[in-house]
Amino acid sequence: MATDTKDTVHAVEAAAVMRLLPARPRLLALGEPTHGEDTLLDLRNELFRELVEQQGYRTIAIESDCMAGLAVDDHVTSGTGTLDEVMAHGFSHGWGASAANRELVRWMRTYNDGRPASERLRFVGFDGPLEITGAASPRQALTALHGYLAARLDADLLPCAAETLDRLLGTDDRWTDPAAMTDPARSVGRSAEAAELRVLADDLVALLDAHAPQLGTAASPDDGDRARLYGRTATGLLRYHYWMADSSPARLNRLVGLRDLMMAHNLLAVAARGPAFVHAHNSHLQREKSTMRMGGQRLAWWSAGALVNARLGADYAFVATALGTIRHQGVDTPPPDTVEGLLYALPEDRCLVDAPRLATALGGAPPAPRVSPYFGYAPLDPAHLAACDGIVFVKDLPGQHGGDVPGT
Repeated sequence: MATDTKDTVHAVEAAAVMRLLPARPRLLALGEPTHGEDTLLDLRNELFRELVEQQGYRTIAIESDCMAGLAVDDHVTSGTGTLDEVMAHGFSHGWGASAANRELVRWMRTYNDGRPASERLRFVGFDGPLEITGAASPRQALTALHGYLAARLDADLLPCAAETLDRLLGTDDRWTDPAAMTDPARSVGRSAEAAELRVLADDLVALLDAHAPQLGTAASPDDGDRARLYGRTATGLLRYHYWMADSSPARLNRLVGLRDLMMAHNLLAVAARGPAFVHAHNSHLQREKSTMRMGGQRLAWWSAGALVNARLGADYAFVATALGTIRHQGVDTPPPDTVEGLLYALPEDRCLVDAPRLATALGGAPPAPRVSPYFGYAPLDPAHLAACDGIVFVKDLPGQHGGDVPGT
């Protein structure tokens, strides 16, 4: 590797990340190219601790169910529930089984113990209540929003009674039928009941906004934040279910875009509260358009990171993660003409790379794209180098897999 390229390499630490940026961003996003590897999550935990202790960050947001994550936040801020309970019920995608996630929650709870509310760390799940097999029922979010408003506003202002919502929602298994992910005809998203629920959800969110001055004085900021989360989640889920029932060729493209739109709305709400550290797959956080193959189609959509970057500008920063080997998944030493191959030649086991400077150094001979034999690992696109603020490179992952959900 050329000397000028070596000059772009730094130690993986929060202070070094900050030196790559013009100012402390409200959202500092760290991506990962594969899921379920506790080595990468341990590194995430180390950076978060440094960001808390050195840079004043107080929130971590991860790619997990935004509604389930409320239980984790309650635990780390006030000790509600046991660690075992929140690991079992506070995460989606199987993340609760991760030893690194467990250590994150345990450390946050210990850090918060005895501290005033203004100094406590906060946990956020910023993904929608979505899995590869389908989407959750909108019941939890919709009824929570209705209950919040019913407790604070005159009954005649509400667009419906709680019993009406219950009747229209029906049983949750109508919404969560796994067959609906591949068969639009099995989805209830375009039923008459779902159409009425979309109107009611919109009316409830409008009521929340229209009475913001009154509601702001009648509730704690956390209560208001959660009510807005309920509203975003209810409308987002109903929209997602609507497009699950679509039979056009654009169906899957629409669904992956809607998922990242829900993520983006949640991240913008997090940014409004103050600086936060964000962790998810690179494809959800990058500034460029994301692509993947699903169901025999090539999908392309604007990621949550791209959407948030369009709103926040310099208040959004993105550091990608790239890997050398994942030998237990058949990902061996990268070819030397790829970005990963160039970085693999360095002596460091892990390093932080100034991505824009690296792109400039390599400008005359852009690296070749790496091809992964493992569908759950997405190599770094060399065309995206200049759009990253940095790259964390990890040379080798040990032969253990800490999760059961590949992909994004």
